[in-house]
Amino acid sequence: MNNTPNKTPADKQAELAAKNKKLFKTVFLIVFVMVGLAYASVPLYSIFCRVTGFGGTPQFADAAPDKDLIRERQIRINFSSDINQNLHWDFKPGERSVTVNIGAQGLTHYIAKNLDDTPSAGTAIYNVTPLKAGKYFHKIECFCFGEQILQPGQEVQMPVLFYVDPAFADDPHMEDVSLITLSYTFYHTESEALEKALEEYYDAP
Repeated sequence: MNNTPNKTPADKQAELAAKNKKLFKTVFLIVFVMVGLAYASVPLYSIFCRVTGFGGTPQFADAAPDKDLIRERQIRINFSSDINQNLHWDFKPGERSVTVNIGAQGLTHYIAKNLDDTPSAGTAIYNVTPLKAGKYFHKIECFCFGEQILQPGQEVQMPVLFYVDPAFADDPHMEDVSLITLSYTFYHTESEALEKALEEYYDAP
């Protein structure tokens, strides 16, 4: 004999309303998480690149390794520069290349000049090639830490202090690498061109 009382229409309606409310909360939570991931994807990918060197992203360090970690093996570092057409600057490396011992601190600089008659701000995107060397290329000091504001006609020298991690010499995948190129491209800060370049940079395989 079934002792379960028959549900009234009001009970059924209340039960359906409760199920719908639960379903709505679940869908809302899923949408909220997806939106959050969408907004976080670029900065999370940026962190991932900085930690792993993925996509040729150089690493950052506070200081070069101890002198006793410097290797006899040398490597040549080329310096490349480019500038977006929306930024009316002249931008070039102070020297085309340097040769350093792996683990030793290297120093170079880039030169930027504002060719406009008004102040302007630029932001640089950077990477190294070959891409697989990115995780070993460490920058200690670099103008890429923030936007650069130049007054009309102002010319500045922007230093880059760097080293190649001693672990580079122990990686068999780096045996064929004798040249690393550090490249910078300057864009007008807060421009659509910079936003597009950043999207392409973070989406690059």
